[in-house]
Amino acid sequence: METTTLISADQTWALWAVLLSAGAFGLWAEKTRWGSKLSGAVIAIGTTFVLSNLRVIPSAAPAYDVVWGYLVPLAIPLLLFKADLKRILRESGPTLLAFAAGAVGTVAGTWIAYQLVPLGEEGWKLAGIFCATYVGGSLNYMAASEALDLRSGDLLAAGIAADNLVMTLYFLVLFALPSVGWLRKRYADRVEVALDIDDGIAAGPGITLGGMATALALAATLCAVGYGLASRLGWSSAGILIVTAMTVALATLRPKLMGGISGAHEVGVLLMQFFFAAIGASANIGVVLRVGPLLFVFAALILTVHLLTILAAGRLFKLDLAEIVIASNANMGGPTTAAAMAVARRWQTLVIPAILCGTLGYAVATFIGVAVGHWVR
Repeated sequence: METTTLISADQTWALWAVLLSAGAFGLWAEKTRWGSKLSGAVIAIGTTFVLSNLRVIPSAAPAYDVVWGYLVPLAIPLLLFKADLKRILRESGPTLLAFAAGAVGTVAGTWIAYQLVPLGEEGWKLAGIFCATYVGGSLNYMAASEALDLRSGDLLAAGIAADNLVMTLYFLVLFALPSVGWLRKRYADRVEVALDIDDGIAAGPGITLGGMATALALAATLCAVGYGLASRLGWSSAGILIVTAMTVALATLRPKLMGGISGAHEVGVLLMQFFFAAIGASANIGVVLRVGPLLFVFAALILTVHLLTILAAGRLFKLDLAEIVIASNANMGGPTTAAAMAVARRWQTLVIPAILCGTLGYAVATFIGVAVGHWVR
């Protein structure tokens, strides 16, 4: 480990102070005018990335291993407590059809991009991770990284940097598509634009200390059982997949019980912030600059095929262009960004389908990404 940084690798409390501060700063900054153009995750990564490359903090330390080994697996079930598959399949309607088409496009795009862009020995792992990310959002980037055992901070940071840049450009395209007159005329027109819509999504039960304690206890129990089973089976990297499967099963079989646990999502998002801070800290700028451009092309190819596929499917199944872009957003960014777009465009009837499809992506994308990674290998 590095010994020439201002804060050394064995100064655990100081490193935790940096990680938690970077995560908190990202959450605060995304509420500002300039920060809203990025995201809390990007800001947290950028903060620790700068500190690491200025040699204020080390690029490897036991504190980062704790984030990878414990906080990331704990965040996964917390963010899946409302992943009720029955409700998702019942209520999301045409948006779900578009979402499925988008997932198919992502898989096809991943295979094509993998054939055209050389990513090195661990390229198949990156393919699986990007596939998972573009089927269900950033949560699956973490889970797929864990499942495929890609621990290189350099590669992961380069991947996230490329992903965020491509995603930002892609979201701009999605926002613009419904305003293209000649394109809109070629699709159904059944989604009404509300004259007024609330700025926020309907909130769940108020966050309580007991709810957060219950959420953390249940998430830790699921991790203990999942990783314990994986160890017994002799397949340690399957731990996160077993945890995901058990959480989705509970959310589907006991939706009211699981959905009523207050604070689970918020705690999960907070833990994700620390993960992003650890990723930025473990990055080496030389590798990022060397690998990042290739990953940018790789991600852009995947999204191009994804978009062409979902547009073609929407035309075939007579879907509204609004349903298509919301589904694509759910594929790329998850329920939060998809719902935010529905609210911003005043598509009130698509807010719930956006959340449901995005949640479905959270639930299944890791499995799809891991499978695709091994397939292209």
